[in-house]
Amino acid sequence: MDDLLVEFIAETRETLEALSGEIVAWEAEPGDRARLDSIFRFVHTVKGSCGFLDLPRFARLSHAAEDALAAVRSGNRVADVALVSAVLGIIDRIGELVEALDSGEAEPDGDDMVLIAALDGTAAPVAPAQGPVTATAPHAPARSIRVPLDLLDRMMSGVSDMVLARNELARRLREVDGDPALEGAFERLSGCVAEMRDSITRTRMQRIDRLFSALPRMVRDTAAELGKAVDLRIEGSDVELDREMIELIRDPLTHIVRNAIDHGIEAPERRRVAGKLVTGRLTVSARQSGNQIVIEVADDGQGIDEARLAARAIALGAVTAEGVDAMASAQRCALVFTAGLSTAETVTEISGRGVGMDVVRANIERIGGVIELDNQPGHGLKLTIRVPLTLTIIAALTVTAGNQTFAIPRSAIKEIVHESNETIRIDRVANASVATIRGRALPLVNLEDVLRLDGQVAPRGRTLIVLRGSSGSTYALGVAAVHDHEELVIKPASPPVAATGVYAGKSLPDNGVPMLLLDVGGVAAVAGVAAEDGVAQAAEEPVEVADTIDTVPTLLFIGTDGGRRGIRLAVVERVEDVAGEQVRFSAGRMRVAIDGRLLPLAGLDTAPDGALLKLLRLNDGTAELAYAIADVLDIVALPARIEAAAGVGPVAGVALVDGEPVELLDPHWLFAGIDGGGKAPKAAPLCVLADADNPWMREILRPLVEAAGYRVALAGDSGAADADVVIAEAGGPAPTGQSAPVVRLRASPAVAGAGDDSIYRYDRPGLLAALQTSISAARRA
Repeated sequence: MDDLLVEFIAETRETLEALSGEIVAWEAEPGDRARLDSIFRFVHTVKGSCGFLDLPRFARLSHAAEDALAAVRSGNRVADVALVSAVLGIIDRIGELVEALDSGEAEPDGDDMVLIAALDGTAAPVAPAQGPVTATAPHAPARSIRVPLDLLDRMMSGVSDMVLARNELARRLREVDGDPALEGAFERLSGCVAEMRDSITRTRMQRIDRLFSALPRMVRDTAAELGKAVDLRIEGSDVELDREMIELIRDPLTHIVRNAIDHGIEAPERRRVAGKLVTGRLTVSARQSGNQIVIEVADDGQGIDEARLAARAIALGAVTAEGVDAMASAQRCALVFTAGLSTAETVTEISGRGVGMDVVRANIERIGGVIELDNQPGHGLKLTIRVPLTLTIIAALTVTAGNQTFAIPRSAIKEIVHESNETIRIDRVANASVATIRGRALPLVNLEDVLRLDGQVAPRGRTLIVLRGSSGSTYALGVAAVHDHEELVIKPASPPVAATGVYAGKSLPDNGVPMLLLDVGGVAAVAGVAAEDGVAQAAEEPVEVADTIDTVPTLLFIGTDGGRRGIRLAVVERVEDVAGEQVRFSAGRMRVAIDGRLLPLAGLDTAPDGALLKLLRLNDGTAELAYAIADVLDIVALPARIEAAAGVGPVAGVALVDGEPVELLDPHWLFAGIDGGGKAPKAAPLCVLADADNPWMREILRPLVEAAGYRVALAGDSGAADADVVIAEAGGPAPTGQSAPVVRLRASPAVAGAGDDSIYRYDRPGLLAALQTSISAARRA
């Protein structure tokens, strides 16, 4: 019986997480029979189970809800606001009883008969809704097995140890002349370990829908309490995230959503005066971007009043009036993360925007994430949260300080520069150092000083890493050397190490030497980093921005041929590894299969021999291509003007970096040589094929025209009347209902006569030229 009771509690709690959102969505669409059936099945299951387990209070509540829902299913009752509120009250009480049953505490007080009477309309409804809320589709049942969380964590820890042992074995095999048979056995073992690691990692992954499922109910109740109407849109519920990450970002997300309703979306009267829809719009979306999960919360409310926010910050003493005047708009918006600052006129149970936002950001950054603001005063605010896909594996940059190696979370790095760069100036202000990078004064912290390590200045100077600290300030961290980007398996640091406040975890990289992961915010706190505006005011000399050199952030890398090259950082979307088998020479050029698409591949002439290939994903805003590289070197700021190349080609010119020439790629040339990366222009001309029954037009001509960048439709299709050009057979009937120019094709290479302006149907250049000429002439007319 105990096992049955545990199973009942687990299943009921799991279903309750998603059910409140289903009920609210059903309220918005009473005709949705699928949601009604799923809610009915839940209360029916609870009624049957609790009767067997001798839980009479559960039975009374679920039986009453089942009767009311059965009446709706049979058509004898309409699902109105009062009924939905009453069902929600029943569900809430069942949830309270489940928690009490699980903890062994006494059942919560409360008159269940009031809740049951509300189902019949004889008592006041629990919480009327003020606006429609939409949610995701009903959940389909899934087969699963329950595993204790501590067992799952031990499995993941064991697999991580296996990965580290494999890496150590690989390093040792590289140091000796290995037996081919031994290397083959190691490759098989490595493949098995990788597959097991991926499988165990997936067991930790859960759909982010588990995080989003509670939002519809919360939005409904919060909007009702405030007398507002809110339309919630949820997107990307199928994205998967580490279960631990879901728990860690639950509270920050809840705080952000409640703030958006409370002090973002205006009251209906104010929205009407402002010319907006009375119902506010709140969108919560999630997507995966590389090894990060991006969560966006956007509303169409009033946004942040930067002037009032700045005034509150000045009154709080967080900034000075002069400092605010020197701030850009984004910096003023960032004041919302100041501890204790709020723009709310009155204190309510629902926090105003700014109350606790410093805690929200600290919690996000503690797990290696970042939070960004996009403020549109009068039109709304969008908050973007970027967190790692999993806490067990973090993308990091390895650096050296005091002859020791450390790791820095890549998400906290904004820029990497070298102090020998002519755009950088380092000054001493009192007892602190200030690095002026392209006219911007930043506090400079030497890692050796913070960790009290003995270090020597490298012959070529130090490397500065611009970091975003948890306090909201940005600072430069000086290190002896920067090494490489790595995916590290992170484990918690021991309590004495963690107590120092500067370490976020530990790892064991391929070289077998233990490495500590730095806590960027902790380093800033120990070093006493001040706000940027305070540093700027303390500088002995004003910064002359007009005298700085116009520079361009550039990514330096080693090409597949061993040459040092660079490319503008703005066109680099990300760096990633792909399997060599995904690269093929097809259709006249190298291509790589990635993310379900075929991308043009530059920088490589033959298929790779190795198992992995490192790629730069380049994007010009419309098209995308991949560029093969051997390794990433650094991110530097180079002058916008360079020594130009002698001719047009993939290399735009050359620049000196640390005394060595570096070829700079020409993005314009690279993108000009591709077919658009598989993306057709958004406003591509529409070409209509006049004879929809002609198989030659459908099977041979249509692919040719589409490959040339046109949209193609057949006569009679929806939208065919909006054609920009029509292709018809020579001598055939004129297309009816068309005002677009007509290009006619003949089957014979010979011209029929002097007045024949048709095109031979296998004259590809002539056909494409005729299409372009006809469209251009029509548009000029």
